[in-house]
Amino acid sequence: MSERETWSTNLGFVLAAIGSAVGLGNIWRFPWLTAENGGSAFLVVYLGLIVLIGVPGLIAEFVIGRRGRRDPVGAFRALSDSRWWPFVGVYAVGTTMLILTFYSVVGGWILRYAVGSLTGAYFADPGAYFESVAFGPSAVAAHLVFLAIVGAIIAAGVGDGIERSSKAMMPAIAVLLVGLAAWAFTLPGSAGGYEFFLAFDVGTLRANFLDVLGPAAGQALFTLSVGAGSMLTYASYLGSDESLPGDATVIAVANTAIGVLTGLVVFPLLFSQGLPAGSGGEGALFYALAEAFVTLPAGGIVATLFFGVVLLAAVSSAISMLEAPVAYLVDEHGVGRRRATLGVVALLAATGSLTALEPAAFGLLAGTLADLALTIGLLAFVVFVGWVLGRDAVAEFRSGTGASVGALAEPWRALVAWVLPAFLAFTLLTSVASLAGVSLGLELRLALTVGALLALRTLVGAGRERTPLVDAD
Repeated sequence: MSERETWSTNLGFVLAAIGSAVGLGNIWRFPWLTAENGGSAFLVVYLGLIVLIGVPGLIAEFVIGRRGRRDPVGAFRALSDSRWWPFVGVYAVGTTMLILTFYSVVGGWILRYAVGSLTGAYFADPGAYFESVAFGPSAVAAHLVFLAIVGAIIAAGVGDGIERSSKAMMPAIAVLLVGLAAWAFTLPGSAGGYEFFLAFDVGTLRANFLDVLGPAAGQALFTLSVGAGSMLTYASYLGSDESLPGDATVIAVANTAIGVLTGLVVFPLLFSQGLPAGSGGEGALFYALAEAFVTLPAGGIVATLFFGVVLLAAVSSAISMLEAPVAYLVDEHGVGRRRATLGVVALLAATGSLTALEPAAFGLLAGTLADLALTIGLLAFVVFVGWVLGRDAVAEFRSGTGASVGALAEPWRALVAWVLPAFLAFTLLTSVASLAGVSLGLELRLALTVGALLALRTLVGAGRERTPLVDAD
């Protein structure tokens, strides 16, 4: 078997991971969910969850990946002698495939809008244009083109494909978004957008906290790419002399900054044109913003820049998700990278085409199902790190760090072992109850959370024995 690929530089890893985190989670999904969940109330909860849940969870996924030095399935197999834990890796790979099933469809939309901004295709009637391209045979064709672009980068390898493309795309995204945010600031009537997005409303937050919690938690996980094995796979190519906590913090800060920058473009633009912030649902980015671009002087140029940014972000994030199933085939079955990429892309071409033809399936996958899948995935990851790896996880946390950062290892382990599982289980129960239309009081949800964790603790007992095949150093 050929030697496993690695990142040529730590900067390449960080930029690739930022690209995975930024993606459509920040630029497509974030404005849509913010608008539907109270604006600044959602933003406050989301930012808090990034710090308390997202970063510790991201470090946990990094720990599994770098210590296992394999794909999600192989990492769990290497780090535990239990025959059940590798199924968590299978679940993670399946989650990336599920997300890519709708993600590539949205990527196709972006391609159409990037081209349409140049040609003026949607300027006459933005609403009718979105309806015509969102679903149907043309959406299938665009989704296939998007998949082909992402597949070509993955087939080129970790260094020549993923790392090289990330070093070009991430700086471009940041520079273009800063420029667009500065431009949006100059628009007449944009003040309402800043107030909607940034004004802190304690009353709204108190009244809607539990309703906002589920979507905000799902968005925090979605935008950091945790819970699906993408970051685990990226970390598996990382050397032991790099600081996992440091890299995770940089990635989370950059990711959050991109999300906030996007909000500083989207909401001032919508309010300046008198458009409702919540219009369009999952099509808000395309329907409402396209309508705003049409009414602006030089709107075609601005629209081309904006959708160019979105396209770069979509490609960078899709790369990380596609890498997880490809790495599984390469690591576990010895399939060549190009052949593995072709096989995975072919499967996604079929599943994504079905989603592109059926709006109801798309809505289910892009909303509730993706949030639940990521929450379950991260719950399994943190339980494994906190309850099974234990001291080995602490050693991996400290590897490559200085004394001051290394001192945070034990508090991080306690957070990952107890606080995160409790929060994720509570959020999962809340989301499932809401989906089922069942009203559960806070006390009952807390009791069910405790019961679920006790049951999970019992089930994991047999999996606490581990076989650390890979040393921390």
